[in-house]
Amino acid sequence: MKSFFLSLFTASLLLVGAASVTAQTAPKTVIHVVTVKWKAGTTPEQIQAALAGVQALPASFKGITRVWTRSIKVQGGAANAFVMEFASEDALKQYSGSDAQKAWYKVYTPIRESSTTFDITN
Repeated sequence: MKSFFLSLFTASLLLVGAASVTAQTAPKTVIHVVTVKWKAGTTPEQIQAALAGVQALPASFKGITRVWTRSIKVQGGAANAFVMEFASEDALKQYSGSDAQKAWYKVYTPIRESSTTFDITN
């Protein structure tokens, strides 16, 4: 009986420890993944300007913590993909319609044919 309770206690500690590790490693940031298909006739320079605009967003909107713009593999007919990491769901909501988004959209939307967006968090 003593062995049973010791095993039960040990299993409980392992579960609590695993939950604690998961809580510590599971970020609460929001990953905003966008795949893009550019309009016909869009130049490489225009695409580079749009992606450079993504790179510049953390300087103009503090809720964006990191960005990734170098597409290694893109599927489904898209030409590029990029990612923005937001500090929180609230930061993502505040970004929508912000001055930073509006300024970047001046470069991005005229050359974007279509895009898909995925917002992911824990």
